[in-house]
Order: sequence, then structure tokens, then C-alpha cells
Amino acid sequence: MQGFDPFSSFGPDVAARYDEDLRGDEDETVGLLTELAGEGPALELAIGTGRVALPLSARGVRVDGIEQSEAMVERLRAKPGGGELDVAVGDMARVELPGRYALVYLVFNTIHNLLTQDEQVRCFENAARHLEPDGVFVVETGVPWRGPREGAYVEVGAVALDEVRLSPHTYDAMTQVLDINHMRLSTSGITMSPISLRLVYPSELDLMARIAGLRLRHRWGGWKKEPFTHESRRHVSVYERRPAWRPSGARGAP
Repeated sequence: MQGFDPFSSFGPDVAARYDEDLRGDEDETVGLLTELAGEGPALELAIGTGRVALPLSARGVRVDGIEQSEAMVERLRAKPGGGELDVAVGDMARVELPGRYALVYLVFNTIHNLLTQDEQVRCFENAARHLEPDGVFVVETGVPWRGPREGAYVEVGAVALDEVRLSPHTYDAMTQVLDINHMRLSTSGITMSPISLRLVYPSELDLMARIAGLRLRHRWGGWKKEPFTHESRRHVSVYERRPAWRPSGARGAP
């Protein structure tokens, strides 16, 4: 999208209304992350306003975060318990913290906010750097094998007496970039929230993980460990470190 800057797209206006459209699956998200974290600690890439990190912390898991938007961090800090989380402001694909974690996680389609394959690979590599030897990296995202094939299309989010929500989309299959403008048309005016996303299929994520020295441990169709099938609209993928490489034919070679 011409003129779109991913590093300024989550400013004060977006941060102020970010929590208005919760998905409703936060409890089950936090439940599975708690299980995977064990005794912790955990690191959330793109921690945002703490939608997941704060309830995870409330369950006894120490949570640190990386977030590029200072406005989102301000919203997090304003919430009960938000001031207790350690958050570094910066690019989740590049910022390296001194700690190592039992769980690193990146949820709610956020891997798509990195607009090139190189940046997405760099994010996997950064996640791997932060893992304890037996830690896991969890990625949750939608599966882009329906709408984007249509090229340009419009989704209708809501129709009410005083407000209509529309989201025009255009998809470039060569770059895998989906441009969206979330529009709210109401009696008080029109607001627009543009965003660009680089959509990634599960198989491409698995290759990124391999480059980063990781491998797939689990893939589910949701936070309740639903089976992942051709009908799944999203996936929760759990990656672990790959065993050390050995020459082909060596005893115990993976």
C-alpha cells in the first residue's frame, strides 16, 4: 500500500481503540500458553496492550515483551499490572533481550505485519535466540487459502443504524502482501485504519523455522488443540529446537 509505514501504523488512535474488538478466545489462548510455559518465563513478541500478556501474568507466568509502538505500551502501562511487565520498545525481529525463555509467542496474525520474507525469517531467528534449550516458540495466525485468491474483495464487519464497518482488500500474489483498509462509517464521521500484511502459509513458516534451527512439534487448528485440517481457518504452531546436525548415516542422526 503506497505510503504505508508498518512502524507507525499502531499510533495513539489505533492504540486507543485496539481493545474494542477482542476476539473472545483470550481465555483459551492464555490457558494453552500457560500449559506450554510451564514454570516460565515467557516472552511475547508484539505485546501490544497486554491483551494476552496480562492474564498470562496473572496466572503466575513471568512475562516480558517486545513492542514497536510506544502508544501501545502506554495503554499496557495504564492497565492494572501493566507497570510490572518488562517491555522493550523496538522491532520484534531485531531486539535481543538478555534473558532466555521457556516460551516465546507471537499471536493474532502478527507475523504478517512483517512485510518481507527476509524480515519474517529474521523474526524466527530472533525468537530462537531467546529460547531456553527446551523452550518453544508458538505462532498463531490465519490460513490464507480462501479470500486472497479472489484478488480484490470487501468484507462487511457490521451493519447498524448508526454505523457500518467495511474492509476493502487487495492481494498481490507475487509478494503475498494483502492491503486492507478497515473503515468505520458512522453518523459522527468516517475513520480509516489501513494496514498491509504479508500472508504466509504454514509450510512456509515451517521452512522459516528450519532456517532458524527449529522444527515443528505440534500444529493445531485452534487454542483448544483442535485438529488442523484443510477446513481450518487458523493454526497454532509450536516449534522447538532441532537436534544438533550430524553427518548422514551417523548414529542417532535426525
